[in-house]
Amino acid sequence: MLHVLGKNPTSAIQRRFAGLTNYQNGRFQNLGGVKFSPGEAPMGKMLLDFLRKPRTVTPSRPLPTVQTDLHHPATELPTIIWFGHSSYLIQARGLNILVDPVFSGAASPVSFAVKAYAGADAYTVDDLPTIDVLVLTHDHYDHLDYGTVAELRPKVKHVVTPLGVSGHLRAWGYAPEQLTELNWHETTEPVPGVRLTATPAQHMSGRSLKPQRTLWASFVLELDECRLFLGGDSGYGPHFRAIGQQYGPFDVALLENGQYNLSWHAIHCLPEETAQAAQDLGAKLLLPVHWAKFTLAYHPWNEPIRLVLQAADAAGLPVTVPRIGEAYTLGTLPKREAWWAFD
Repeated sequence: MLHVLGKNPTSAIQRRFAGLTNYQNGRFQNLGGVKFSPGEAPMGKMLLDFLRKPRTVTPSRPLPTVQTDLHHPATELPTIIWFGHSSYLIQARGLNILVDPVFSGAASPVSFAVKAYAGADAYTVDDLPTIDVLVLTHDHYDHLDYGTVAELRPKVKHVVTPLGVSGHLRAWGYAPEQLTELNWHETTEPVPGVRLTATPAQHMSGRSLKPQRTLWASFVLELDECRLFLGGDSGYGPHFRAIGQQYGPFDVALLENGQYNLSWHAIHCLPEETAQAAQDLGAKLLLPVHWAKFTLAYHPWNEPIRLVLQAADAAGLPVTVPRIGEAYTLGTLPKREAWWAFD
């Protein structure tokens, strides 16, 4: 069981972090001094939320999914296949870039908690091709899944993580030469034609009782043809506009939209903030993620997509909402069939 926790940075590695502007007193920090810890969420309110949660926090029937042949892409153009929550595959010119994969059926250190919705678990590691670059935005269980990354290891050529996160992968058998760690605003080209820059996010990290020992990040992904923003998890803040000014505009922004709670507002966007963040980034298109697979907060399961579409449509921001497993190719018309329109 303990291997699921991974391994936080050693004292020697922590000493290398000393002096970084986003690292103080043994912990990574958000920009602007924004802080959050689970202990700051009022326990009484969380208990009431749990007791009052609507039956619609989970779908009443299996989610509709599409089985796409990931080994034989239909086009060389940049294409995104979303697997629910924050897991997705980006394919372009024969390259495969996988982000935050969780295919074990649970977003938890134990298999019986935070289980995937029926239909949302349609894909497994066996369905995936060889992965040129695995991108991990932070080490929470709904983004870094031990069972998935352990099974993926023979398929993965290179892994890019924020500072400290690669320690988990080394503990799980990944070779040091496979791993690249980045601080915010550092860049790597793990394979020809793929350029990744870590950028700030307003969040936190931790798989144990020692939070913030590893960094969290968003990423700018530059392919020859286009520029994508991979948002990870983040509360709303001025960093979105700053990233847009420095690295944008973006052909598409994949942004967290779901599993929000006012007690967690510092580290998770509300839907209208997701739409605003996409505008701040200068995104031509929004693809909302972090929903439709797990219940981590007690809003109706499809409320995030309904609310973000209202906000985006009012702002004239195009949004694409493919089914789980449905390929979306950049430059084509957004997918807007309301497959989520049921309790």
